[in-house]
Amino acid sequence: MSLLPMTVAGEKALREELKKLKSIDRPRITQAIAEARAHGDLKENAEYHAAREQQGFCEGRIQEIEGKLAGVRVIDITAIPYSGKVIFGTTVTLINCDTDEEVTYRIVGEDEANVKIGKISVTSPIARALIGKEAGDVAVVVAPGGNIEYEIDKVEHLAE
Repeated sequence: MSLLPMTVAGEKALREELKKLKSIDRPRITQAIAEARAHGDLKENAEYHAAREQQGFCEGRIQEIEGKLAGVRVIDITAIPYSGKVIFGTTVTLINCDTDEEVTYRIVGEDEANVKIGKISVTSPIARALIGKEAGDVAVVVAPGGNIEYEIDKVEHLAE
């Protein structure tokens, strides 16, 4: 099994979510199930069935997070010497060659990706086109609507 890359902040967020699920959500759901059982007849007890469903979602998410954390490789971009190349964890400022629009992305793991806050997955078409390039290079992104050319303006190793 290959290890999936993740930033330090991504791993921290997953560990915090896991801690919350185990220490807050799980006991709360267990208490809700106990209270629903006390009401009697479980066949027609909507509260019981809702609590059991919540329990299933909670336990599933706990297993998912534990699995991800077991197969993750945490990469701290600030500990890697600056080479000028686009690599996992770097923050890249791009200029669209057609529209001169400037956009900044941080290349992160799949679970951390959120385009709205400027984080793109290392497996996304844009990131794949950028990896290995340097400032001043032009990257061609193959998109469904046609190829998009971006000039790499800046490559930075920023702390999170």
